[in-house]
Amino acid sequence: MELSSILKPEAVKVFGTLSSKKRLFQDLGEIAASVYGLKSSDAVDALQERESLGPTGVGHGVALPHARLHGLTEVVGTFLRLETPLDFDAVDRQPVDLIFALFAPQNTGVDHLKALALVSRTLRNPTICSKLRANTDPLTLHTVLTEAPSTQAA
Repeated sequence: MELSSILKPEAVKVFGTLSSKKRLFQDLGEIAASVYGLKSSDAVDALQERESLGPTGVGHGVALPHARLHGLTEVVGTFLRLETPLDFDAVDRQPVDLIFALFAPQNTGVDHLKALALVSRTLRNPTICSKLRANTDPLTLHTVLTEAPSTQAA
């Protein structure tokens, strides 16, 4: 599995400031709706439901919100880089500025876990995160994300 199969270039965005985690989820839902044809409200509800089980802020300024949705046939993703980090209740209590959201089919098994592991492994790499934070062009960010895994073990 490659990130390029999960993340379309038009699903990568840079935002200045967001007021809340709820607003972040709304924006992620809108991106997922416009790029992948998901119903925005379903995506937002699913992200919020998953987040209620425990925060998906994994530390070092990175969050990996994810949800399962009816009607999807494959795992898809959206990526946001925030210019002003957002309080996210992350495990290290640090605000987040790199957010990779995954949406998976309701009944998917291993593909969802493989995608989550791939994204997590990619965003644990400090060099990749530095490159993401140093750029504001969405196409450059997409390139950094999708080329990064080819140098790592899958």
